[in-house]
Amino acid sequence: MEGFSNIVNWDSVSNQSSSFKNQTPFHFALIEKFFEGDFYEKLYETYPKIDETWTLAHTATKSQHTKYWNGIGPNDVVGCEDDPQYSEEWNKFKSYAQSEEFVEKIRKFSGVPINKLKFFHFMSYTKGGFQEPHFHNVGPNTLVFMVYLSKNWKKGDPGGTYMASDVDESSIIFEPYNLDNSAAVFLDGPKSAHGVRLITKDIERRALQMTFEGHSTDKGWTGTNYKS
Repeated sequence: MEGFSNIVNWDSVSNQSSSFKNQTPFHFALIEKFFEGDFYEKLYETYPKIDETWTLAHTATKSQHTKYWNGIGPNDVVGCEDDPQYSEEWNKFKSYAQSEEFVEKIRKFSGVPINKLKFFHFMSYTKGGFQEPHFHNVGPNTLVFMVYLSKNWKKGDPGGTYMASDVDESSIIFEPYNLDNSAAVFLDGPKSAHGVRLITKDIERRALQMTFEGHSTDKGWTGTNYKS
């Protein structure tokens, strides 16, 4: 699609398709070098800084910072409008994520019959941040992306969204440590437990969360809403 070239490294995405489709007990994968290099650096440089416009969720089960597109709420579907508080590159990527080309490529990668972007928001964890293992199980065709923009992450350090076979950290089956231009993606379902281990260092884990689902004008979304 003209205007959207050199954004996503689709070779890296397709290289993980088989791994995603064959993973058990639920479908997930880590896509490294998700963005093309130059475009990624522009996104990294303009990632929004945590300030009073972010929402801090601090409960017994999680502590995380979230910033929503155009100030919408956590369960509001993202619109097609640009948001002037973000850079040209962030607006361009959001528009691309809503395009037929992008959705078709993600559908081919995953084999999941999604056709529309539902949620698109920034999510960061700082010292003391965590999210207990949980699953949403809101529908059969809910595909969740955690796109990471955190350089120099140390192997073994918590912060990446781990995948687990049950809702406790002793059941972790995968935790990403390359959080520099990578994307963890999983298919929501009754077995798709995931979370974030407690961050004890004075660092920030930057990410963008995107959710894709099936949608039709007569029946609406294939999944119900959930709190991220």
